[in-house]
Amino acid sequence: MGLLKLLTQDPLAFVLLVIPLLFSVIIHEVAHGWVAYRMGDPTAKLMGRLTLNPLKHLDPLGTLLLFVVGFGWAKPVPVNFYNLRDRRKGLIFVSAAGIAANIILAFLFQLLFKLLPESYSGVFLVLIYFMVQINITLAALNLIPIPPLDGSKILMGLAPAQSEFLYSRIGPYGLIIIMGLLYMGVLTPVITFIRRGIGLLIGLG
Repeated sequence: MGLLKLLTQDPLAFVLLVIPLLFSVIIHEVAHGWVAYRMGDPTAKLMGRLTLNPLKHLDPLGTLLLFVVGFGWAKPVPVNFYNLRDRRKGLIFVSAAGIAANIILAFLFQLLFKLLPESYSGVFLVLIYFMVQINITLAALNLIPIPPLDGSKILMGLAPAQSEFLYSRIGPYGLIIIMGLLYMGVLTPVITFIRRGIGLLIGLG
């Protein structure tokens, strides 16, 4: 369900979902840029993308699709992998940074959830719940090795150099492939399986 439909049906749920979603996506993108900067590429820093300002990260088309169909994306943080001190290692670490950031956020908010008194209830509890679930989902989705998702770049860094040519051919059609697989329901069990694994990792359940 798109966020636009949720806004008309339940405005409070819309706000409680959008806040952690924006925050989680921004942290994901900033993590990419920060690790790239630490590994030798200042592109994101020079372009002012190492910031939590949401206006710097929103992609017009990705935001529109998120509101309409419930699937979208943020503006990718620019990374010049040829600036990195070790390009192949950088490909893995920079790409994994966003996923790791989401898993860490999910763990921290799950820990906070457990530390709250059992009698506690209210809007803040719902916000924490959404924060955990959204970050697990973002991490799970990005682990899928289809361009432009982070999993494809991690696999590219681990696989023989010849695989880059294959991914460069698939890349322009990646989003169409992902949306098609989501529409057909092919990716749903895969994402669910990965979500469960991450949930076990952070002590969920």
